[in-house]
Amino acid sequence: MDPKANQNADPKSDPHPGDNTATTRYASVFRPGLFDGKTLVVTGGGSGLGRCTAHELASLGANLALVGRKPEKLEAASAEIARIYPEAAGRISLHACDIRDEAGVRGAVADVLARHGAIDGLFNCAGGQFPAPLDRISLNGWNAVVQNNLHGTFLMAREVYTQHMRQHGGAIVNMLADIWGGMPGMGHSGAARAGVWNLTETAACEWAHAGVRVNAVAPGWIASSGMDSYDDDYRAVLRELKTKVPLQRFGTEAELAAAVVFLLSPASAFINGTVIRVDGGVPNARHSWTLQPAERGEVYNGFPQYVPPSLFSEPSDSSAA
Repeated sequence: MDPKANQNADPKSDPHPGDNTATTRYASVFRPGLFDGKTLVVTGGGSGLGRCTAHELASLGANLALVGRKPEKLEAASAEIARIYPEAAGRISLHACDIRDEAGVRGAVADVLARHGAIDGLFNCAGGQFPAPLDRISLNGWNAVVQNNLHGTFLMAREVYTQHMRQHGGAIVNMLADIWGGMPGMGHSGAARAGVWNLTETAACEWAHAGVRVNAVAPGWIASSGMDSYDDDYRAVLRELKTKVPLQRFGTEAELAAAVVFLLSPASAFINGTVIRVDGGVPNARHSWTLQPAERGEVYNGFPQYVPPSLFSEPSDSSAA
């Protein structure tokens, strides 16, 4: 499979539009066997960016521990991976857990260690938010998002460190967002992700002596299944956003996963406390500069089972034409 396509193509026109029954393997840019013998934990591994990253890690030989709140999503992701990579079927464990619950997180990490004997890497992907202006966010809504995106990230990282990595080293990759300059319309998530940024920098300093690297990825507008969870008004906003991106398109799940895999790999052994932006250059756009339509470029989509959000195929979608 050729993972490259014309940059002007939108996710809905990808030559591999996503077939959950397909057995085509991930077309990773990383070498086969990169994670042979390594155990990697992916929170939110049952859907979206976590599912995509889990597929790539499985294709590279990793033992996988998928963590998520809904067992049915984890089971579906595990079955899908085992079908495509039969050799990985015995290397996957599932751990249903609410990452906001301290006892649950502590138990899930202990279960991963009992099953695999080690945790070499953690991708803190789980999280969630909803669009709303600040003055319309209730305290309950604020707490739900902050607990999910910030507290859950902290608890997973702390438990992985204290239960294993402090004695053995490892790599942690946290999930941020395009928080630069604020996050109007999602202030609860922006505040939480900014907290994760500072947490990442602090942990990178405090835990480095143990051989633990802590970094983060900051996705911009990635055409992931999570977009379908928003209401019609916000879906209309999303369809117009690609014109705000210097590259004039949305990102694919595989483009974000590639950054995560790099930070988990030995190639990033001297990278610690940093953030990789995967956003097409959005923070570099300026009101004083008119963005030009894209003339050329390429899209990386190494994930054959990728399914673009349905909002790109809706009749009102003028930006993806």
